[in-house]
Amino acid sequence: MNTDPKVLLVMGSDSDLPVMREAAGVLAKFGIAHEMRISSAHRSPVRTLALASEAAGRGIKVIIAGAGMAAHLAGVVAAKTILPVIGVPMPGGALNGVDALYSTVQMPAGIPVATMAIGRAGAKNAGLFAVQILALSDVQLSVALQEYRTEMDREVELKDQELQNG
Repeated sequence: MNTDPKVLLVMGSDSDLPVMREAAGVLAKFGIAHEMRISSAHRSPVRTLALASEAAGRGIKVIIAGAGMAAHLAGVVAAKTILPVIGVPMPGGALNGVDALYSTVQMPAGIPVATMAIGRAGAKNAGLFAVQILALSDVQLSVALQEYRTEMDREVELKDQELQNG
């Protein structure tokens, strides 16, 4: 989805795409225009810095950055923009994503990155967190988010009823 994107999803490698699709799916569910890009903080730093520094001027409101193997994509992006940056640590590597979690969550004071859980759950929550940020200035989006939460509650109730009815 590229029509006037509000959220930029950037990942360090195409191997991160299956996880980052979780965030994209949430954004699509809420009708939020977004774009996905591949750019590595370490292998393509000039490209990454340009994506981050030019994002606000293109109308981007939130950036979701996913990377693994102790990569510091979210931190590098956050250093070049004042937009909210949400980090998604990718699973994999010798530490199964714990290194990516630490590099994303341990930002120095002054350059914040909102850090989600490792992997698909983190990517889905990153999408939802972006929706929450955008809903602050969009009443319709706020209503849709509340309806989403109400529907989750209904689903739990139905599953409990099924369990009780055996």
